[in-house]
Amino acid sequence: MKRDNPAVFLAGDSTMSRKEEREYPEHGWGMMIPEFFKPSLCFINEAKNGRSTKSFIDEGRWERILEAIQPGDYVLIQFGHNDEKIEDPSRYAAPDGEYRRNLEFFIDSSREKGAHPVLMTSLSRRKFNEKGRLEKTHGEYPAAVKEVAAERNVPCIDMEIKSAALLRDYGPEDSKRLFMHLPPGKYPNHPDGKEDDTHFNEEGARIFAALAAEELVRKIPELAEYFN
Repeated sequence: MKRDNPAVFLAGDSTMSRKEEREYPEHGWGMMIPEFFKPSLCFINEAKNGRSTKSFIDEGRWERILEAIQPGDYVLIQFGHNDEKIEDPSRYAAPDGEYRRNLEFFIDSSREKGAHPVLMTSLSRRKFNEKGRLEKTHGEYPAAVKEVAAERNVPCIDMEIKSAALLRDYGPEDSKRLFMHLPPGKYPNHPDGKEDDTHFNEEGARIFAALAAEELVRKIPELAEYFN
């Protein structure tokens, strides 16, 4: 059935995905981005923990999006964290090879359905060195995203740059409050505590979702009418 307004589909990994209650307080930023838009803009989050471009395709998850999207919809595509895992052949996709081809496939196949693809670089991990400087951890993957976007004339939201700037502003200590840095005994789902510099708590997910929302409206002015 044809929708009255466009939908925004999310394709990505655990940094974007919906979390089950047993994972709380972990949140993906894709859970929070609807807060920044009017309810008439529907967000459909198909991101899944642990997926790369390769495994997302191989498991039929991308095909499920293609079956659901309608002309005029948008698809936010953000992978890289798991494509990097060279030790896992079920997920690894080289940045200058299969990763690029998979991004091109996402673009071409969504355009064939009349939808608008949007590429996003991975968010920065919280990795500060002994001098307190934030280090990059995604290698050539963000550059590949930007190159493919430019070659295919697709909007690109550089979340690595945006999130890194924010983490530098917070600094090595205060930035912990955005991630899954949990003391022992406070959260029933994580009784032993946790120190995770990749995944976000609810506060962090909301802050990074705000960055994504602002950039989405800036890159795609047509969505400004839905912006809160």
